[in-house]
Amino acid sequence: MATASCTHSLTTRSYPSIHQLAPSMSHEHLKISNDLSSWVAKKRSRLPVLSMRQESAVLEVTSKSWNPSILKSETPVLVEFYTNWCEPCNMVHQLIDEIATDYAGRLERVAINVEEEPRVAEEYDIKAVPIVVLFKNGEKQESVVGTMPKDFFVAAIERVLAS
Repeated sequence: MATASCTHSLTTRSYPSIHQLAPSMSHEHLKISNDLSSWVAKKRSRLPVLSMRQESAVLEVTSKSWNPSILKSETPVLVEFYTNWCEPCNMVHQLIDEIATDYAGRLERVAINVEEEPRVAEEYDIKAVPIVVLFKNGEKQESVVGTMPKDFFVAAIERVLAS
């Protein structure tokens, strides 16, 4: 089965549409530009710089919070390794959002940006993203690389919880 992943040494970036950047803008504030065939703002306003990553309740860890959050956790931990600009990472993030509610209380969930925390990525030999790694008792147990169907993630979680 083919999977999508990003190497974190790439410099190519995907950029969100105006609807993703400013979803609260009403249609009165937008007009269609025939030259560009896209929506553009009528007024010049500064749009916030946003990542491609959707907002969720996932805890972002750093190299400083890695040990207490993952290695010393009494609960199994699912770790999403990602970059902000990686669209497959965003797809996996949304899928894990769906799955996480089913495992509330039995599985902790955290995320780590490999560009901001390269030492952790290097320590766990993360060469491409997205990758989801499952830890139990401070040890790496399972990993799922790339964009995979929901069943792959669920099966890996179930194996870790059963061990």
